[in-house]
Amino acid sequence: MRSVLFYTSGRLAIFAATAGVLALFGARGFLLLLLSLLISGIVSFVLLSGQRDRMSAAVMSGLSSQRAKFQRAQTKEDA
Repeated sequence: MRSVLFYTSGRLAIFAATAGVLALFGARGFLLLLLSLLISGIVSFVLLSGQRDRMSAAVMSGLSSQRAKFQRAQTKEDA
């Protein structure tokens, strides 16, 4: 779960930094939001690739353990 929080906070930080820089250059309103989303998405795709892989592995292991618990509960119920 920690890796999910780190990745999310990294994405938010990159978005905020991008919006700040674009605001300094004069972007306002909808244009600021649109450009910030686009640019921060590209930047975070490159900069956070390792963190994204760790987050994906953590989510998949969590799903696997939940599936195993469900299978055990279902097996007990059928017996």
